[in-house]
Amino acid sequence: MQEAFDRIPVAEAGPMVVEQRGIDLVPDTERWARPRDLFWMWAGALFNVEYVVYGALVMSFGLSFPQAVFLIVVGNLSFALLGLTSLQGPSAGTTTFTINRAPFGPLGSRLLSLFNWLTQVGFETEGLALIVLAAVALLQQGRVQATTTDKVIIIVAAALVQLILPLFGHGTILRVLRVLAVPFLILFALMAGLAVGKLNVHSVAHGATWPTMLAVLAVVISASGLGWTENGNDYSRYLPAHSSAAAIVGWVFAGAAVPSILLMVLGAAIYTFVPSATNPISGLPHAFPGWFLVPYLLVAIVQLFAINSLDLYSSGVTLQALGLRLSRIQAVVLDTTICALLTAYATFSNRFNTLLGDFVLFIIVWVAPWTAIYLVDWLLRGRRYDRAALHGGPGSRYWSRGGVHWPAIVAQLVGMAAALAGINTSVFEGPLARAAHGADFSIYLGLGVAAVVYWALARKQVRPEQVSI
Repeated sequence: MQEAFDRIPVAEAGPMVVEQRGIDLVPDTERWARPRDLFWMWAGALFNVEYVVYGALVMSFGLSFPQAVFLIVVGNLSFALLGLTSLQGPSAGTTTFTINRAPFGPLGSRLLSLFNWLTQVGFETEGLALIVLAAVALLQQGRVQATTTDKVIIIVAAALVQLILPLFGHGTILRVLRVLAVPFLILFALMAGLAVGKLNVHSVAHGATWPTMLAVLAVVISASGLGWTENGNDYSRYLPAHSSAAAIVGWVFAGAAVPSILLMVLGAAIYTFVPSATNPISGLPHAFPGWFLVPYLLVAIVQLFAINSLDLYSSGVTLQALGLRLSRIQAVVLDTTICALLTAYATFSNRFNTLLGDFVLFIIVWVAPWTAIYLVDWLLRGRRYDRAALHGGPGSRYWSRGGVHWPAIVAQLVGMAAALAGINTSVFEGPLARAAHGADFSIYLGLGVAAVVYWALARKQVRPEQVSI
C-alpha cells in the first residue's frame, strides 16, 4: 500500500492536502490506485458496529441462529454487485452519477442523482446521530448528564470532525481507512472472544417460516452489497483503465463481504443472549463486561465517522452531478451542514427516528431497478464510455432526446412499481407480498423487471452508440 501512495501525485495523496477534483475526468497520468487498495478501504469502513447491529436485527425477526447465519452468508453475496458497479470508474474516469448520464441522459440522470443524494444524507444523519448518542453515553460514564446545550455542542463538534476526511478527499480516505482496518479487526476479535462463551444457539427452537426468511434476506441484501452499489465508482475511478476486472470485483468483494459476514454473525450470536443488541448504544454493550463499555463507545464513534466519510464524499460529488454549480469542497460543506441540522432534529425528536427508519426501508425501491439499468446499459455499450460525452451538452453522444434517455426512465419507473408490489415493511405491504403471506420479493422484482424492460427498450439505440476501440 505504501508503494501505491508513493506513486500518488502530492495534490491527491497528501494526508493534509485537500482534493480539488470533483466529478471531472481523472487523467490517465493520475490513476495511482490498485485494485487491492479497494480491499483496505472497504474493510476499514465495514468493520463497523453498525453491521453487528444488523446481525442482531436479523435475529429479531424470530429466526433460529442457523437460519440467521445462512441468510447472512447468502445475503452478503450481493457484494458482488458492488464489485460489478466498481468496474465503470476505471473506464470512464469519473463518478457514479456522472457515468449515469449514459443510461439516463444528462438531464434524466438528475432525478436519480437526487434519489442518491437523499439516500446518502439519510445514512449520514443516521451515523452522526449514533455518534452523538455515543458521546452522550460517554459523558454519563463520567457521571455527567448532558444538557441541551451540551448536546448542541456535541452535534457541532461531531459535524466538524465528520467534515475532515471527506474534505481532504479520495486519497486521504483510502489511506486512513487502511490504517483503521487493523484496530477495527482487533476490536472485532475482542468482542467475539467476550461473546463466544455466552452463545445460546437454541435461543429460538423452531425458527421462522419461509416468507419471513425471504423478508429477512431482503433486509440483509439491502444492508450489504446492494445498498452500496451507488458508491462503487466514486472510489474506483483512480484505477488505471486497464485494471483487471476480476481483480477489482475480487478485492471489493473480499474487503466488503468478509467483514460484513463476520460482524453480522457476531451480532446474531450476541442477540441469542442479549435481545437488546439491536440498539448499538444502550443495548449492545450489555453483552460485554462493564470495563469494556468506554473503549467500545470510543471505537464505535471512530468507526461511525469512518463509514460516514464514504457517504459524505459520495453525496458531495452527487450534488455536483445533480447540476449544482459547486466545487467538491463546497458540496461537502453544504452536505455536512444539512446533516448536522438533521442530526439535531434526530437528537431532539423521537418522531424523526421513526421517519428515518421508514425511509431506509424504501431506499431499495429505487436502488434495485437503478442497479439493473446501470449494469445492463454498461454491457450494451460494450463496457466502454466516451469520456468527453459524459460531460457534454446538446448533440453529444449521450444527449438522447432533450437530454433524457426515456427507455431508462420508463424501466426505472416500471422497476420501482414492481419492487413496491413485492415489498413488505411495517408501514406498507405490496399486493404480491401480501399474497405470498409476507414474503418480500422487492429486490428480485426491482432488479429483474427493470433489467428486462431496459434491455427490450434500449438495446437497438444503445448498441450503435458503442465507443470504438
